[in-house]
Amino acid sequence: MDYTNLAHPDALSRSAAALTEHNFHPVIVNSKEEALTKIQELIPAGASVNNGASRTLEQLGFVDLLKSGEHSWKNLHGETLEEEDPAKQGLLRKQHTVSDYYLGSVHALTETGELVIASATGSQLPGIAYNAQNLILVVGAQKIVATLTDAFDRIQKHVIPLEDENMRQKYGMGTLLAKTLVLHQEHPMMGRNVHVLIVNESLGF
Repeated sequence: MDYTNLAHPDALSRSAAALTEHNFHPVIVNSKEEALTKIQELIPAGASVNNGASRTLEQLGFVDLLKSGEHSWKNLHGETLEEEDPAKQGLLRKQHTVSDYYLGSVHALTETGELVIASATGSQLPGIAYNAQNLILVVGAQKIVATLTDAFDRIQKHVIPLEDENMRQKYGMGTLLAKTLVLHQEHPMMGRNVHVLIVNESLGF
């Protein structure tokens, strides 16, 4: 199976409809430029913002925007990276899992409305699963699959090999599939806003 092909427009519509039923807020956009504009519309001035390492956010231009300082947000991710003391940086990583907005991506989105994220360390999972009051997940249309079984297959057969190669090139060591998070739905009692931007382009792994 080729996991790089963009999903059919009907699959995008089915995924968006299922996400809505599961108390997520999906938006289909045509390009990464539209996605970045939508992100800027969603995050109000003065909000604290955090994000995990994400090839998708890099390709959008969000990471560069955050680094540039040309915004009115409180960049928690940047504050963490600027701290040179390892112990203090570790503490900031824990403290900054609580933010007004957390941004990331997923490794698969099913047509039945599940969002699946694989992780080596789990560092991005607290904000995604619970801590962030507002969550923005950006998903390239090539990540849409039919079922949850297909989602796990995509991670094992496509995502992990690519991420392993990416990590070896960057850091000289491969990755490890240690933790997997599935967002089946968002409980309305939590009062969180989970925005899913489905981009009709290939983004990330």
